[in-house]
Amino acid sequence: QVQLVESGGGLVQPGGSLRLSCTASGSIFSINDMGWYRQTPGKQRELVARITTGGSTNYADSVKGRFTISRDNAKNTVYLQMNSLAPEDTAVYSCRAEVTRRATIGVLFEYWGQGTQVTVSS
Repeated sequence: QVQLVESGGGLVQPGGSLRLSCTASGSIFSINDMGWYRQTPGKQRELVARITTGGSTNYADSVKGRFTISRDNAKNTVYLQMNSLAPEDTAVYSCRAEVTRRATIGVLFEYWGQGTQVTVSS
């Protein structure tokens, strides 16, 4: 049993900031890559930011310089600090994690959170 729970979404004005959190819980042996994705109606889900266990990061070009992904391995938590938000950032943001479960060590499973709505509007 592994689940991801996101929090921190909401309504914010253009230029504002939000900080998303995602915590993994359950029978976890280890967590590899973690990332944030977003999706709007009629558009394909896209990678926003990704972070490895060692701290290497990747960002979508559209968010570079504005968003920062980080993680706390001790808490099984990944964060997304979003600054200088614009209306085009409006989307459902979902957390993804690659998890090795205690019951199946040596096998990676992909888990997704339920998603949290981020709306940027005046």
